[in-house]
Amino acid sequence: MQLMTPEIKPFKIRNVEINPPLVLSPMAGVTDVSFRRLLKRRGGVGLSVSEFISVEGLTRSNPKSKRQMRFYEDERPFAIQIFGGQPERMRMAAEMAEEVGADILDINCGCPAPKVVKHGGGSGLLKDHDRLEKILSEIKKAISIPLTIKIRAGFYDHTINAVETAKLAEGCGVEHIALHGRTKEQGYRGLANWDLVKQIKEAVKVPVSGSGDVTTIEQAFARFRETGCDGVLIGRGAMANPWIFRQIEDAMHGREPFEPTLADKRAILHEYFDMLREDMPETPAINRMKQLAGQFTRGLQGGALFRTSLYHSHSVTEILDRIEEYFEAITSGRTYYGEAGAPIEEAPQLDSCEAAVMSNV
Repeated sequence: MQLMTPEIKPFKIRNVEINPPLVLSPMAGVTDVSFRRLLKRRGGVGLSVSEFISVEGLTRSNPKSKRQMRFYEDERPFAIQIFGGQPERMRMAAEMAEEVGADILDINCGCPAPKVVKHGGGSGLLKDHDRLEKILSEIKKAISIPLTIKIRAGFYDHTINAVETAKLAEGCGVEHIALHGRTKEQGYRGLANWDLVKQIKEAVKVPVSGSGDVTTIEQAFARFRETGCDGVLIGRGAMANPWIFRQIEDAMHGREPFEPTLADKRAILHEYFDMLREDMPETPAINRMKQLAGQFTRGLQGGALFRTSLYHSHSVTEILDRIEEYFEAITSGRTYYGEAGAPIEEAPQLDSCEAAVMSNV
């Protein structure tokens, strides 16, 4: 693959090296410990980030919030991302994240979910710089690990203030800024504005990374080249293609990018399901498998039929049988019919903080 390779090199968040400069973006309901380990094993992930974790849950000893902080040593470097609007609770939660051994503490200033914004957290902080400054200052005094932030372009489409937010954050001691180039008002519609990443990079001295709409090697290279950013975050692109980080890293080093075979795609489904069942009770594991396993087969022949058959499965045995039936058919070149005659039906895609927030706040 011939690509005009921009100058892409590792960067550091204080003493934490991000190598390669590719970040698995935090996604609520997706980047739990099983998904992160699955992606890390594929290669090319320079930094993993937890799902966003409610400081209200953490500081009130909510078991789910505590579980969301768990990680394995082989995930390092690892960042815990928290969200909330109360400076005191944000500080307490930041201290808890440092205590469990996170390498980095990240603040969510991007989630557009109304329930988060209503309490002053997530993208609500973009329109309340006084509150944001107080939160960042309180946390900075309380922890010794690097403090980072993920922001959006602005709250409303007519109040783009990402550069001002970035400067404020840098002034409070934040050591890395990641921008998702959509506004809170946009949610996940339209395209991310990567020109703002370039503007932030030119306005601050700390490392800057960009997020939004990167699903191919070419797109990643273009973002590095056009913005001069230090890193690129990939979220939804990794749900559809768990090998994307490895492929980008291969291309960075002039290697032929890895192309997964059908056997690889079958094996990753088994590996992911094994990890889920090891980590949680059977019913939640099955539900999570339905949510994400189908993403890995997008673009394959009969993928929608396969996702429908998974959606209708209710036991471990059924899930495993459906995987075997599907891959046996497409590997041998037969047409896969799934549940012949059944309408296409899939688990809703989890690609925003909206989906997971109800049980997390």
